Amino acid sequence: MEAFDVAMFPLESALLPEDDLPLRIFEPRYTALVRDCLDSPDPRFGVVLISRGREVGGGEARSEVGTLATITDYLDAGGGRYALHCRMGERIKVVRWLPDDPYPRALVRVWPDEPGPPVTTAEFLDVEDRVWALFERIADVQRVELPSRDEIFDYGDRAADVPKLLYALASRIPMGPADRYAVLSAASAADRLAALLEAVDSVEAVVEFQLSE
Repeated sequence: MEAFDVAMFPLESALLPEDDLPLRIFEPRYTALVRDCLDSPDPRFGVVLISRGREVGGGEARSEVGTLATITDYLDAGGGRYALHCRMGERIKVVRWLPDDPYPRALVRVWPDEPGPPVTTAEFLDVEDRVWALFERIADVQRVELPSRDEIFDYGDRAADVPKLLYALASRIPMGPADRYAVLSAASAADRLAALLEAVDSVEAVVEFQLSE
């Protein structure tokens, strides 16, 4: 797939396809990025996880797999400050980082799933069952009432696409950035399932440890 040049926004979190991303912009380099995106017929930019460093000030180490974000709504608060609402789209892989002038840019390719064993609906539902049991465990201890299972696992128009459903389920799990990045950067749907299962194991262990204290 042909590479293209795109503005990049490194963040301290890994964003999955179809995630919503609210952003508050105030740093001059990202003010310039937003203005250029809004002036473009294609208001998209790439988002990657910062593997080391911070969002503000530059000099961070950046991951190589990310997601394209489209600005769907914005508020110009004046003084170079913006409030954005973005929707995450296709997964991308960085081919080469370009000079940060005036903001991060990279040459990227859209990265669709690579070939691999299919993930069955039954395998997906097994993971969903584990996530639901985890939510029930937390709600029981905290003595709160969960929304219905159908509400929590309402996937909208992705309901027939198991590879996309894996992203949707992952977005509902309170996992850390490293686990989310493992899900995002898994090459195939089968690899994504394995990464998601590992993330669920990790979250279950943390929850049980915290509840035992």
